[in-house]
Amino acid sequence: MNKKIVTVSIIGLGGRGGEAYGRYMSLLKDKFRITHICDINRTRLDKYGEIFEVPAENRFDDEDSFFEKKWSDLLFIATQDRMHVRMAKKALELGYDIVLEKPISDSVEELQELTKLAHEKNRKVIVCHVLRYTVFMKKLKELLNAGEIGRLVSIDQTENVVYWHEAHSYVRGNWRNTDVAVPMIMAKCCHDLDLIQDFAGSRCKSVSSMGSLFYFKPENKPEGAADRCLSCKYVNTCVYSAKRIYVEMWKNVGGPENEGPFNLITDVCPLTEDALMQAIKEGPYGRCVFNCDNNVVDNQTVIMQFENGVTATLKMEAFVKQGGRDIRFFGTEGELNLCEAEGTITLKKYFGNDTVWRLTDLTDDLEGHGGGDHRIIEYIYGVMTGEIESLTTSIDNSVESHYMALAAEESRINGGQLVELTKFRK
Repeated sequence: MNKKIVTVSIIGLGGRGGEAYGRYMSLLKDKFRITHICDINRTRLDKYGEIFEVPAENRFDDEDSFFEKKWSDLLFIATQDRMHVRMAKKALELGYDIVLEKPISDSVEELQELTKLAHEKNRKVIVCHVLRYTVFMKKLKELLNAGEIGRLVSIDQTENVVYWHEAHSYVRGNWRNTDVAVPMIMAKCCHDLDLIQDFAGSRCKSVSSMGSLFYFKPENKPEGAADRCLSCKYVNTCVYSAKRIYVEMWKNVGGPENEGPFNLITDVCPLTEDALMQAIKEGPYGRCVFNCDNNVVDNQTVIMQFENGVTATLKMEAFVKQGGRDIRFFGTEGELNLCEAEGTITLKKYFGNDTVWRLTDLTDDLEGHGGGDHRIIEYIYGVMTGEIESLTTSIDNSVESHYMALAAEESRINGGQLVELTKFRK
């Protein structure tokens, strides 16, 4: 019996559609075939067209032509935040099943409208909360469900954004300004909010939040600093220097041919020092971090109360050296901790010795969101072939984390005022 090949179209060939998902699917030739692609950047379109072996006539640089008809079984939508719902609605009308990059939208009306349409059309909409698919997040869920710490009382979670990632994505990059992207608590932390509500095992009841754009603003620009890094006297000393982040870091990790964040500032492949220097000389990623049009926060704390009585805190922090998440679960019979940077899960029962699992013992694939980028693709194949029936990150599940993010941002703007989530579910 021949194995089913799922045909795939992709719109948006950036770090997610082109790299994280497209590249991996293109390697799984016994499972997927990428047939059509779309991106407004012609250079990028042709680059991935060659990599994915998509014929020139099946490469589109305009949305209207791409959505003239249904081209494949499945559509990946990996464009900018504000485009997601518009494109998803077109896709549903054409009869596509959809894999939708998060976040969906920061509009309650759009979230509800898209959810309703997905049900009306009876189509699958899988949202890319990829962390749910990682081996270590599943291990945490397994331990909680098994009652290893008794009844769960509270959760304390920190998203360590990392200093250079903050500068790359939320000061210089695509998610820097709410005029073109959703608020940072949604753009970066809808992963975390999705995990927390799943761990809590309940819908969120109310939220309070505080945070600000503390550092990356003009008044903190060093005296005599230039508007662009390569012409600045601090180019070799500033920790946010584009030269240090994109060129020196690239060299320090061995000058890879194709690796993020370096491959996100230029379409040249394989990467070269000249290409990186050219990108920071001319492009947005070479701007001084104190001289950008950013307005999103660089720190935020969210406090949550769930309907089942569990409480949680989430801290989104840019000013850290190492990335990864720190999660602590407090229960009636013990604690459970994840330290992603150290690569450990620790179970601390009140009596007995602690039990420690190393993440590398749980899996040999921690690439791309701890292996989540690859595992969601494998999961999607199971869904599309009927081997898997339940949708772990369906649009119905995903809207809850989006409501939490919307409540958090509303609270933050209003000085930490408590926001009830019932207002978003009406």
